[in-house]
Amino acid sequence: MADCKRLSLNQITVERWSALEAIEGCLRHQIPSISFWRHKIADSGLSAVAKKVREAGLHVSSVCRGGLFVVSDSDERRKRIEDNLRAIDEAAELKADTLVIVAGASADVPIADGRRMIQDGLAAIVPHAAERGVTLGLEPLHPMFAGDRCALVTVREALSYASAFPAERVGVVLDAYHIWWDAELSANIAASKGRIFGFHVCDWLSPLPDMLMGRGMMGDGVIDLPSMHRDVNAAGYTGPIEVEIFNQKIWEMDGDEILPWMKQRFESHV
Repeated sequence: MADCKRLSLNQITVERWSALEAIEGCLRHQIPSISFWRHKIADSGLSAVAKKVREAGLHVSSVCRGGLFVVSDSDERRKRIEDNLRAIDEAAELKADTLVIVAGASADVPIADGRRMIQDGLAAIVPHAAERGVTLGLEPLHPMFAGDRCALVTVREALSYASAFPAERVGVVLDAYHIWWDAELSANIAASKGRIFGFHVCDWLSPLPDMLMGRGMMGDGVIDLPSMHRDVNAAGYTGPIEVEIFNQKIWEMDGDEILPWMKQRFESHV
């Protein structure tokens, strides 16, 4: 089972907390790594978050998120590229392992055109990421999000896009919620060796209460997390494992109740 030395708090799991409060929570509950969301960074101020995380001695596993390249308006596409460059700078300032890329999709853009926009968007930002020493992790999302959130829906597909760039620059982020259903998952994880830049866990509740906000705590759903964990380890990934949960009922709890529960489930179900 999972060792809490690899545990990382994706701060969306304690959504009510600010970035600074999440850092303090990690210290109180002896969680060694943290992942930040950009809107939370902005709320507290990048310099304040960077200073506090350094003082706390926490490892930053990722910054969420970049990408969202798919949009019909060319001016808006340009603005999104510029925002991705800022996201890279934020990840560099925080010394994050990776900037998570949710590639994007749009109801008014045919999916084939959207995939080309993703390729073009990556090509536009990889040079700046290389200059700043930031790795980019493409996160495939469940197919139910292909119409409006992410046109990349399998590990194999995300890996094919990443493979257009050097392995030390662009890889994949494996989120159990989005990939658990794939019959070729074990083989696709194995094929990602050398390009796995992150591993996120939670659980798939059945029946699913909500597409976006229905994630469960590990052990409350149907995902075979230990098997996926073994596959990820076998593919050579030894970095932090983030717990990332979107669930309004969990968000309404006090963070100091969530974190001990999260640690116990991480140890026993991952």
